[in-house]
Amino acid sequence: MAAKPGERRLQIMQTLAEMLEQPKGDKITTAAIAARLGVSEAALYRHFASKAQMYEGLIDFIETSLFSVINQATSDTGSGLQQAQRILALLLGFAQKNRGLTRVLTGDALVHENDRLQHRINQILDRIEAALKQALRIGVLRGELAEGSEVAGAANLLLCFAIGRWQQFVKSEFRRDPTADWPTPWLQLASACGVVPQPIGSAA
Repeated sequence: MAAKPGERRLQIMQTLAEMLEQPKGDKITTAAIAARLGVSEAALYRHFASKAQMYEGLIDFIETSLFSVINQATSDTGSGLQQAQRILALLLGFAQKNRGLTRVLTGDALVHENDRLQHRINQILDRIEAALKQALRIGVLRGELAEGSEVAGAANLLLCFAIGRWQQFVKSEFRRDPTADWPTPWLQLASACGVVPQPIGSAA
């Protein structure tokens, strides 16, 4: 039975994501995607006008997936510091579970592709940074971070840590686990953000 239009679009994007999991693989072309699916290039163009549109489909998926979880993380707790921690943890966990999509997030897969794709990724990163900044503002208001803490710089630090872990993961051909030793770097990052130490004997 022939796949429905929506199903075929999903199959094409899934195939592209799978091919991106091979960092040393051949250059990804529409011909290569068609061959992997066992269809003609013309069949691909019935669902996507270009390879750039296929990447845009992946970016749409990344954006929807990340922010649905970020919104959940920020609504489940009133603690700004916990919100920031959860956001950062989910960024690392998303990479661990989605190798091909991490290459899109780092821009590694977008070299020589349409410039608008990197612009879309930049917009996603800006939105993540804004979410981190808002969480840290809440942390200041709740006394979790020192009064006067520079939340913009701290949010940028947290985002840069996530991007750095993504880059290590991609450049190591997915051998460097982005979530490795997570509790230790988080404590160091929280300290750098201006976290107020809890009194001895207080609840964590």
